[in-house]
Amino acid sequence: MTDYSMLARQLEALLDTRDWLTNLSQTAAFIFHNVPELNWAGFYLHRQPQTLILGPFQGQPACNPIPFDQGVCGTAALSGETQRVEDVHAFPGHIACDAASRSELVVPLLVGDRMIGVLDLDSPLPGRFTADDQTGIEALCEVLIRTTSLTDIPGDNRD
Repeated sequence: MTDYSMLARQLEALLDTRDWLTNLSQTAAFIFHNVPELNWAGFYLHRQPQTLILGPFQGQPACNPIPFDQGVCGTAALSGETQRVEDVHAFPGHIACDAASRSELVVPLLVGDRMIGVLDLDSPLPGRFTADDQTGIEALCEVLIRTTSLTDIPGDNRD
């Protein structure tokens, strides 16, 4: 079982700047290397109207762009709610960037009511993400939001 409270303390110590690009890059690498059984960890940013644009990530090359009405990431962005999917192949409108991915956890990054983007985690294992993983990853996102100037990300993300 992953100790997310320890990871949150470590991430907070790691994020020693308010710079959005540095902190998103550090967070993607930190999660990819500290949360087991992932094959992709990264961010999609709301830089165009109703569209997510690929941001810092770890893993295979990824799909870009993702409209808000497509895939797990688009669903999370549109709804503002975390999406935990046990079998991505059963998710309506799933975008298959990596055929090896079987489950996905997507956490929206909200500053107030403003959609900044999403953190996307993929795993080659079906049912990889539990409710505890969701709570832990959401806590890591809160550390990121609290320590980072996410509203400095350029683009038209006010829709």
